[in-house]
Amino acid sequence: MSRSPGQLLTIWLGLIILCFVVLLSTTIYHNSGANSSSSLNYHAIADANLRSQFFRQTHQAKQKQVILYELERAAKGEQQQHREEPVVKGADAVTVPQQAQEAVSKVVKAAPPADSHFADQPNTVAVPPPSAAVIDEARGTTTDAKAPPPPDGNEKDHNLAGLSCAKYGGPSDEAASEMVYWSDIPGDSEFTSPFYNDGEEKYMTFEPDGGGWNNIRMAMETVVALAYAMGRTLVMPPEQRMYLLGKDRGKQKTHFSFADFFHLDTIATEHKGLKIISHEEFLQKMAMTGKLRDPATGKASFPPNNRTNWNGQGDMTPYKEYLRTVTEVRNWKPEQCLAAFPSHPGPDGIQRVNDILSDARTSVPAPEDYIDNPTPVDADPASRLREQLSGRKQFCVYDDEMQQAPVVHFMCYHKMRARLLTHFYTFLYFEDWKQDLWTKRFVRDHLRYLDEIQCAAARIVEAVRKRAREKHEGNKEGYYDSFHIRRGDFQYKATRIEADEIYENSKDELEEGATVYIATDERNKDFFAPMAEHYDLVFLDDYKHLLKGVNTNYYGMLDQLIASRGRIFFGTWYSTFTGYINRMRGYHAQKDKLEGFEKGLIQSYYFVTLANKLKMRQYWPLGGAHYAREFPVSWRDIDKGMN
Repeated sequence: MSRSPGQLLTIWLGLIILCFVVLLSTTIYHNSGANSSSSLNYHAIADANLRSQFFRQTHQAKQKQVILYELERAAKGEQQQHREEPVVKGADAVTVPQQAQEAVSKVVKAAPPADSHFADQPNTVAVPPPSAAVIDEARGTTTDAKAPPPPDGNEKDHNLAGLSCAKYGGPSDEAASEMVYWSDIPGDSEFTSPFYNDGEEKYMTFEPDGGGWNNIRMAMETVVALAYAMGRTLVMPPEQRMYLLGKDRGKQKTHFSFADFFHLDTIATEHKGLKIISHEEFLQKMAMTGKLRDPATGKASFPPNNRTNWNGQGDMTPYKEYLRTVTEVRNWKPEQCLAAFPSHPGPDGIQRVNDILSDARTSVPAPEDYIDNPTPVDADPASRLREQLSGRKQFCVYDDEMQQAPVVHFMCYHKMRARLLTHFYTFLYFEDWKQDLWTKRFVRDHLRYLDEIQCAAARIVEAVRKRAREKHEGNKEGYYDSFHIRRGDFQYKATRIEADEIYENSKDELEEGATVYIATDERNKDFFAPMAEHYDLVFLDDYKHLLKGVNTNYYGMLDQLIASRGRIFFGTWYSTFTGYINRMRGYHAQKDKLEGFEKGLIQSYYFVTLANKLKMRQYWPLGGAHYAREFPVSWRDIDKGMN
């Protein structure tokens, strides 16, 4: 029996539709939990948490399936309409047909909202609409910027106790060893805060400081110390642009996380009492499971666009505002209070530190009384507090409400003057002197620049010492002196003096003709001509051939490390860049037991102003704007009680 062409076409279309329906049904069945090996379904799972996870995975699988189907439909229509728009906004947004965008919107609207009945069911969880990652996976693309693998050798095999530079292009271990000021103290790795509870994980999130690198580093150190003191898991912020660290954008990495500068990957494995996780892991674990709630409504709150990977996103404002909404936020002001931590948790501990504060305030010596007369590091709590108060009259207390919060957040928000621009050791007060010293050792031994950065600096230090030996036959050790001369955008105009005045202010401490390394942001080297008449000047630019492959945004850190190894150092008053150089010099002085180490003295000076020239040649207590300089209390005798 013959059939017309129209009948044949109808039959073929029917067969195609039938095959499609069978295929789609089979796929949905398997994605809905009909696992061939376990034959699980939602109602067969007894454990509530597993049921919640199963439900979420099943729902997302269906979302992906519908999105993919709609994308395929839209792609066919695109052949005729030729119109493209981005479906997901982001650093690497890609285009899809307008119909696909509308299709995805339909899926989003159809998804169970966070405040639906699912949130109130005992064995289910709130299911958010499809996230950017779900949409990307369905499309087979990615919009989130992925963090590149760590530089070779910066994985978890770095040598904690020393420094080996073989994998970074040298120098020898012997030459590199002089960079090492840190120590490996096995007993320190077992320390845990009195507030640490291994059976209950709580978190701390924070926003990086908005200033220059050394302000960013300073605030980060403070946050890490706070997380350890509170016994909380520290959540690292996403990779992002940092002020003044954007050189050669497009040619090298310019979005950074703190893991690009410090060995954060190993801290958690080396220390029992501190865990560090990425923001992505935190959001997946806490936000996307409905555990973060809007305090105004009490309902589950999900990240903007359900994005869990914010690495490389240009605008971090939505992420910051989300965290400020769903966490316990405290706007502690370090210039007004100290963050106090009792030796034991609970109301009794809080009352005890408040009693110590009352005792300390009854008789506070004048700052001048502490000059060259430091308080012993193991003194009683009130005596140590008297020196640390520095004009402050109250505590920022880790109270019961804060202790019970699942997530504590510290923001950097200039409109509210919210900023942890302070040194950790000037802000955190511990009733137990051993915990105080442990915290200072922890920062010294672990929050140090990556081996890659240390080794690059070591190569230049070796080269500068070689030059110094060649210039001066009697200088067998290759001693050189160093300066940090801040120019650029520095707001403290009193420090902007001419080179001939810098020479006059420093000539009494330096030898004529000495090799002098200058760390500076002054690009015009002719500025230093008056100093070049008296010294053999060298700069980082003279050794760029030793820095092949090193990110140029590391150059400021290299300057700090190289200057820190100078025999005599002159720095810029008010500069946090100079401050960190001095702290590293203090660490070295303690380790090598250099002259004056008992009082925390170092061979450092300020070339301006003259009234402050000798401040590092005496023991001075905390005073003034704490962040603007470093104090000997951060390195003096911090190994007390250690073998």
